[in-house]
Amino acid sequence: MYEDIIAFIHELYGTKETVPLHTPTFAGNEKKYLNECIDTTFVSSVGKFVDLFEEMMEAYTGANKAVVCVNGTNALHLALMLVGVERNDEVITQALTFVATCNAISYTGAYPVFIDVDKDTMGLSPSALETWLKENAEIKNKACYNKKTHRRIKACVPMHTFGHPVHLDELMDVCNRYYLEIVEDAAESIGSLYKGKQTGTFGKVGVLSFNGNKTITTGGGGMLLFQDEKLGKLAKHLSTQAKVPHRWEFVHDHIGYNYRMPNINAALGCAQMEQLNDFLANKRETAEKYNDFFKNYPGITFFTEPADCRSNYWLNVIIMKDKQAQQEFLQYSNDHGVMTRPIWELMNRLPMFKDCENDGLTNTQWLADRVVNIPSSVIMKTL
Repeated sequence: MYEDIIAFIHELYGTKETVPLHTPTFAGNEKKYLNECIDTTFVSSVGKFVDLFEEMMEAYTGANKAVVCVNGTNALHLALMLVGVERNDEVITQALTFVATCNAISYTGAYPVFIDVDKDTMGLSPSALETWLKENAEIKNKACYNKKTHRRIKACVPMHTFGHPVHLDELMDVCNRYYLEIVEDAAESIGSLYKGKQTGTFGKVGVLSFNGNKTITTGGGGMLLFQDEKLGKLAKHLSTQAKVPHRWEFVHDHIGYNYRMPNINAALGCAQMEQLNDFLANKRETAEKYNDFFKNYPGITFFTEPADCRSNYWLNVIIMKDKQAQQEFLQYSNDHGVMTRPIWELMNRLPMFKDCENDGLTNTQWLADRVVNIPSSVIMKTL
């Protein structure tokens, strides 16, 4: 069976060489725009492509304000500060996520609280969140507090795992009733839709990532999305060292951060944005081929988009029947020229987060024992 899967993936990607998990595609104006940066000498944090990239993202997502950062982790850190997370607060998130989510929470001096995910989204479960809050939280003066630790619970950070949106309506309802600000970790879900609306535009702040393995890339980079334009302008100010605009004087009015994206990275982003719709269509075609193929293998389930959603299928997922099958397939595929990987090590199993509160994480652990990511790059021959 595994031999057939490997042969199919090699045929799908048109190569007998090793098939990587996810590589960037540069098929447009990338070189042209990079050369323009070099020719004009605007390669640092000032230049037309920085502004253009933000404007293109606003137009694409429907956000009122977009602010580029040097990476997604910095963007998450800034987002949490902007919604009021402070030292010794608690922030609810999922253990099934990339470590950047929890690192950003830690940068603020806050503590993660890990809540279970839903099996149909692999993202933070609204019902699990409500169950935990009913038992562990209390409202005082329109703020939420943990009854055991007595810390304020300020925010909730759902992550749209592998590009699949969480149940946002239900999650927002729970968070609103408990006075929790939502920061959407949409690092993996650019182009994914929840009920026809772009992910990253539901929470008070949304965060995108443009790392080298994302759907579009700037090499490294992130973006903050806002519906509150005033808050977005503050984010831009803080991300540029909080410098008060002046032609020659250097005056700063806040503790600022050097989170500015260089023009040369934004140039890549602009060229990638021009191709985004083609990339998404291509990745959907690949996902459909995978789905059709795996219907012939009862012990393996191809993970498809949740109801009322249109996922970007950033990383394709198969779910094996158990932990043993997962490990066997990971070994076999990587030994036979197809890069695969399991879900990241769960955050509650990492030494720096092992003492953080959690709700048992039943679905989280079930998925961690079964999920395998399979190759998901844009297939150039079909563009």
